[in-house]
Amino acid sequence: MSKQAPIDPLPHIKVLAASVRLPDQPMATFRALDAAMDAVIGHTYITVLLYHAELREIERFYSSNLEAYPLAGRKDVPESDWTEKLLTRQECFIGYDANDMKKYFFDHQLIHSLGCDAILNVPVVYDGVTLGTINLVHEEGWYEEGDTEIALTLASIAVPAFLQIAGQ
Repeated sequence: MSKQAPIDPLPHIKVLAASVRLPDQPMATFRALDAAMDAVIGHTYITVLLYHAELREIERFYSSNLEAYPLAGRKDVPESDWTEKLLTRQECFIGYDANDMKKYFFDHQLIHSLGCDAILNVPVVYDGVTLGTINLVHEEGWYEEGDTEIALTLASIAVPAFLQIAGQ
């Protein structure tokens, strides 16, 4: 599989923005976010995680692959360059290949078994606070720096859904 020509993100931005007004929140927003991220950037699967900064834990609230990544439980966030970049500096992290995946993700073997060796982690930030992450996973070499600006834009539209699950 190879990347297609760039897609006009505006129609997908409009659909995602409209999803915030729908009932069944936050899932309506997360489903629209999944569709928009897939159409504009691409992914084999996507997960949405809430960040509990005070506990240094993340919690999965949405997954397009519930068999491999069910909605349950929390996991600790280890100190790493990944944590610093994504959660502290609030910048996207790109894992380009299997070596990057092995370095930062304990579940790299599961990710590889799903045909994926690349990841784009997108911080979701509101009022200077990291609320969570959106994680796009695809085949090796899929993501590039040029994907980060639109990913951050789409993530920002989903802020109300993150605030809801954070109880704010």
